[in-house]
Amino acid sequence: MGNQPYIVGVGAANLDLNGASCAPIHLRDSNPGHISLSAGGVTRNVCENLARLGADVKLLSCVGDDVFGSYIRRSCVEAGIDIRYLHEAKGAHSSIYLSILDADGDMLVGMSDMRIVQQDLPADYLPSQKQLIQGAKVVTCDPCMGETALLQLLDLCQPSQVVCVDPVSCAYARVVAPLIGRFHTAKPNRMELEILAGMEIRSDADLQRAGEVVLNKGLKRLFVSLGAEGCLYMDDTGTVLRRKLRPAKMVNASGAGDSFAAAMLYATLHGFDVKKTLDYAMAAGIAAVLHERTINPNMSIPLLEEILLAHRI
Repeated sequence: MGNQPYIVGVGAANLDLNGASCAPIHLRDSNPGHISLSAGGVTRNVCENLARLGADVKLLSCVGDDVFGSYIRRSCVEAGIDIRYLHEAKGAHSSIYLSILDADGDMLVGMSDMRIVQQDLPADYLPSQKQLIQGAKVVTCDPCMGETALLQLLDLCQPSQVVCVDPVSCAYARVVAPLIGRFHTAKPNRMELEILAGMEIRSDADLQRAGEVVLNKGLKRLFVSLGAEGCLYMDDTGTVLRRKLRPAKMVNASGAGDSFAAAMLYATLHGFDVKKTLDYAMAAGIAAVLHERTINPNMSIPLLEEILLAHRI
């Protein structure tokens, strides 16, 4: 495994089916649009962005032995993700995520079928990867595998490791909420933070209070994505920072969170300071929305530097 610090991603690896409408959507009717296929899943997307940024990243997940499974594998290999430890479930359907975007590029509705990671993942899969998991400097995960797998992972991780969670959605944030104090870093949006903190957020003061509630549970770092408003950063040393970049013309909003997380983890792996970490993370979010694909295939450190020059306020 070498002495090079590496990142392990534990979570969803899906096939994404994405429909983007050409005109305002008429419900219960057929709408002309552009439909595309790509590999997805929050953790897999974060891993792909990390690999494109140049990090050594290994994916722990589950795919079926179906045509979608081989598509997911091929996409990972092409992006530079190490998938030697991926579990293949015989006779199972790989996870699929379906999203419909409106004419502005915002999600109208999404649907996910992730039964494979919740039903077909062997109980001893994560424990069997104990050495790999404990050797990682950074571990990134999502709750799509369910509470049991999440608890297993937390039990395997060491206190010295940076374990990061993306709550993914409000429904999954409820799985994460009781465990939040066991993570090092979390990257919720405003709605997910409400669930993690167990309070409504109606103002900036509420936002900060909710952040404090979560940090008081034992979390070390919090990155709250606020869309066009940028990002709120808070940590257990009392640092509070709001950062934003000049917004870009959005082509596709769906991958911004995953690329933000990847650049934040890359910066963490390399020990960047908070401001540089936030700048890289927000630049990566912009890199994502500038491309029609969920993951910008040109994602790289030079691209982030270029975006920072153009978008710093």
